[in-house]
Amino acid sequence: MTKIELNEITRPIARDLASFDTKLNKYLSADSALINSVIRHIMSTRGKRLRPALLFLSARGGGYYSAKLVEAALSIELIHTATLLHDDVVDESDIRRGQHTVNHRWNNLVSVLMGDFLFSRAFVIMVNTGSPDVIKSISRATARVSFGELRQIEECANYDLPQGEYIKIISDKTAALFATACEVGPLMKKASAAKIKKYRSFGENVGIAFQIADDLLDFVGVSRKTGKQPGSDLMQGKVTLPLIYSLSKSSPKVRSEITGLLDNGINKSGVKRVVKFVTEEGGIDYAYDIARSYSERAAASIDAGTDNIYSRTLRDILEFTVSRDN
Repeated sequence: MTKIELNEITRPIARDLASFDTKLNKYLSADSALINSVIRHIMSTRGKRLRPALLFLSARGGGYYSAKLVEAALSIELIHTATLLHDDVVDESDIRRGQHTVNHRWNNLVSVLMGDFLFSRAFVIMVNTGSPDVIKSISRATARVSFGELRQIEECANYDLPQGEYIKIISDKTAALFATACEVGPLMKKASAAKIKKYRSFGENVGIAFQIADDLLDFVGVSRKTGKQPGSDLMQGKVTLPLIYSLSKSSPKVRSEITGLLDNGINKSGVKRVVKFVTEEGGIDYAYDIARSYSERAAASIDAGTDNIYSRTLRDILEFTVSRDN
């Protein structure tokens, strides 16, 4: 699926997303030429808005819609965008979504401080939801994201990383905000603890599936679609599921060869060798199977609820999550 097809999928919440865009522009305007210039640059290639989409669809599908949902969606998306600005500095990235990163076009200082600016706006907007439960949920998710990012750095180039630990890391750094997005509607409407847990679990599973699929794109993605160079995660020492599985299945000799390539400043030729190795060892297929298993866990919780246009759209998004090419 492509980004255009995702926009087609989310048509039932088009008005919600339009309101989201209008308020986003309002909240991000500032009396600063530099800030406004950076904001225009960031927004010129806006992301998929999956977290806001999941928030609106989950809330409407379960009958938990409220007027302040858009503020919660804005807060979550700004926190996500802020972490991307900081990630680009940490990873020394030059390209994101097919264009130069803020740290490349300006510098690291601007990128870090713009991330801080977005965090501050996100927390101001969060307070405007008027819901202590939502504020607590988003705050906890933000803490989880930071912890997950630090754990990923800590485990950089650890080629003995267990699959379970990898899942824990991506649960924190990625799935946390998905889980919060999906429980916001029930939280605002004071739903039962069981209902809130169901929606939070749905979002957590979607987020895990999304991140595994994202990690797969480093091996099978096309740069003109993904907006980044294939193999960039490998070059940065990030250990992801396709590699974890393949190394666990390889002979000691082959494992030594592959980890040797990764440890000694891997180049494009080395990336091709590692991708070939992961493909032949079944790492690609295995990771797709695991991503789909988490997607199916999420789908099961939808199936247990009401059947309406919003819940059906959520199922379409689940399919997009594991089959996307960007």
